[in-house]
Formats: sequence, structure tokens, C-alpha cells
Amino acid sequence: MSKSFGLEVLHVDKNTGARYGLLHTPHGTVEVPMFMPVGTNATLKMLSPEQVAACGSGVVLANTYHLHLRPGEEVVRQAGGLHSFMNYYGPILTDSGGFQVFSLAARRKITEEGVTFRNEIDGGKEFFSPEEAIRIEEALGADIIMSFDECIPYPATKEYVYASTRRTLRWAARGLAAKTREDQALFGIVQGGAYRDLREMAAKELAAMPFEGYSIGGTSIGEPKEVCYQMIEDAVRFLPQDKPRYLMGVGSIDYILEGITHGVDMFDCVLPTRLARHGALLTRHGRINIQRKEYELDFSPIEEGCDCYACQHYTKAYLRHLYKAREGFGQTLNSIHNIRFLIRLCEEAREAIKEDRFAEFKAKVYADFGDKRGF
Repeated sequence: MSKSFGLEVLHVDKNTGARYGLLHTPHGTVEVPMFMPVGTNATLKMLSPEQVAACGSGVVLANTYHLHLRPGEEVVRQAGGLHSFMNYYGPILTDSGGFQVFSLAARRKITEEGVTFRNEIDGGKEFFSPEEAIRIEEALGADIIMSFDECIPYPATKEYVYASTRRTLRWAARGLAAKTREDQALFGIVQGGAYRDLREMAAKELAAMPFEGYSIGGTSIGEPKEVCYQMIEDAVRFLPQDKPRYLMGVGSIDYILEGITHGVDMFDCVLPTRLARHGALLTRHGRINIQRKEYELDFSPIEEGCDCYACQHYTKAYLRHLYKAREGFGQTLNSIHNIRFLIRLCEEAREAIKEDRFAEFKAKVYADFGDKRGF
């Protein structure tokens, strides 16, 4: 168990399951619920660590699989760990490679022992087991690390999902046994696909293991929204109240708000920065495409009232010019806005929870978005 990690739940909205609290880590205390920006290769694309911090970030993510391939965990370890290597001194979370079991399905083979990947850089073989994932994550040195699992595709037969989920549970126990560092918090990952009884089985068995937090995996991979919401509910209701809950790979407004409603504390996604690089900007009234002709002479900010650096200093006309001129600074400003947008959404959600008005807050956000809630 980590000696410097823990969740302090300070308030639960009396009308929903939404909760506000403090997440204590070796690199600082952050408020939840929160959105966590993703820096796959130990960097957020187009942004410096200082720019990310200025957006109000708490925890940021890095990708275990990709950092293992390049530059290698030993390089990061000798640099003093991820915090020193990437010059970000807030809390950091690393995944385990479990999502790559899903996303790189054409280049991997699963056995009971682990997963063999075909390296996309040089074609060589890379073997990830629960123990190997923990070894790599300990070398990387993040505050929060993930168990190795299979992110199950959707749809999948119940027989497949059952066998995969049972294996993920066995891998979870192996990862726990392999962990040696007391300054890192290890999270178990609830799988189970869209089958309620399998989600319950996974959540109950993981809750009986001494993890310091719990993640909900296998969501937002193509299933209908209603199915995703049910997956969240089916997992959360069997997880401990005093441990953090993390909904993996979710970054759209409606998924975040529905997760918060069910008592989820942490969210992450690459989508806001990916959208930003393609000129898509998030506003309270839906997404706008900055390359459109209508913004050529629009000298207003992306969104009135937004406190991000881009909105405080630049106009839509200028951002459109940067996009059309293919200037990287435009992608930076777009990314700052989109990241700040989701972080600010969570900040406002926290205030609403503390005042027992989260349901009203969520309804207002949905009303403002109309039928454009997602990305």
C-alpha cells in the first residue's frame, strides 16, 4: 500500500451519487472529480508542461506501452522518473498497456501468461505480462499505476467476455503480488463488457483485493451511450466508497457528467487535443470548426467568459488564420482551450456538488448543448 496516497471524500451531493473530495498523492493533493489530460509519450501534443499546468491540470497521463518502446523505461528511470524526465511535478498516472491489447489487436497474441505484441517501430516482439507491466511502471515512477488487463472489444459474446474477465482478475492478483514500490498506488480495472453479472463479478472480486483505487475499463469503444452508462453503474455500485474511481478513456461532456452522477472521480481522454489539432473547438453550445469561412472576420474569443489563455488573448479570426496557414501555434492555442474547457467543466461540477445542486448543473449544461452533447 502507498503510504502517501488516499481519497478523502468531503461531500456527496444529496440528490445524486456525485461526490467531491481530495485525492492525496506523493506529488500533491488534487480535487475530484477531475479531467486528466493525456500525454501519451510523456508530453501533451503541442503543449509544454507549464501550459498544461496553467490550464489547471491535476493528474496527467503517460502511456506505459509507448514509453517502453521509446525511449525505454530504463532511460526514464535514470532521468529520475517521469516527473523529472518530462518536467511535470504534479501527479502522474501511467496505464499498463491494456488498451493496446484492444487497439493493436491485429498485432498481438493473448495467452494466460500475457500478451505478445509486434512492435510497430521495428517489427520486433514485445511481451507484456502482469509482472512485466508492473516492472515497467515502477521504473517509470508515476504516482498512480494500472493493473494489466484486456480492454474487451464491443460487441463480444458472453463466453469471450467471461473468459477474458476471469483472466484479467487473475492478472490483477499477479500484478499486486509483483508490486514492490510503496510510493505508487496500484489500481485494479473492472472489465465485464456489457454483461451486468460479469461487471458485478469483476467489481466484487477486485474490491476484495487491496488495491488503492479502481478503474472502469472497456467503455467508450463503440457501444451505445446507454450501454456505457449501464456499464458504469454496474461497476460503481460494488466498489468501495473510500477509494478513487476512474473511468478510463472518457472525455465527452455527457460521459463525464453521467460518470460524475454515478460517483466517478477521474476521467481521461486524448480527444480534446486531437480535436484541437483538427480545428475543432469546444464551447458551451457545441463544437465549432474554426476553419469555417464565417470566422474570417470574427474578432471575438472562442467563447465569451472562458478564462483560458487562448480566449483571453486571441480571436477566432486569428485562430482561423493560424489554422489555414498551418501554423503550429494555432494547434497549441486550440489545445489550451479544449483542455481548459474540460478541466473547467469539472471545476464547476465540483462547486455544484458542494452545494447539492449537481442535478441542476448537469441539466443546465445539457440544455445549453441541446443535441450536441458529445464530440
